[in-house]
Amino acid sequence: MKGFRAFILRGNVVDLSVGVVIGSAFTALVKAFGDAFLNPLIAVFLGSRQTMGASFTVHGQRFTYGSFLTALVVFLITAAVVYFLVVLPMTKLLRRFQPEPAPAAVTKVCPECLSKIPERATRCAFCTVEQPTAA
Repeated sequence: MKGFRAFILRGNVVDLSVGVVIGSAFTALVKAFGDAFLNPLIAVFLGSRQTMGASFTVHGQRFTYGSFLTALVVFLITAAVVYFLVVLPMTKLLRRFQPEPAPAAVTKVCPECLSKIPERATRCAFCTVEQPTAA
């Protein structure tokens, strides 16, 4: 039981559960926005009274595209909000706190054994051949 309690109270499990709850609440909010504002707006452009019932018929088969258009717009709004309010700021924050990579050591190749040695070395560490001085 102690291990289970440690697992549940670990930070990433709590963060994940909070994220799922907030995500589902946000999805409900965006869906309500779609139903209240986007459906009537799409219906204005389609020239019908309601978007959900918008459809067309081919060879007796009815294709209802109104609910798909609403779901597509809700998905795009959700994706844009997540990207601009979560992903982009987190990426900038992580870049700010990332350590800068160490500069690459300047090396040269030993003419005798073809090993990489420091640029200022006077002898090769591998074959001990004296290195020519740089002019």
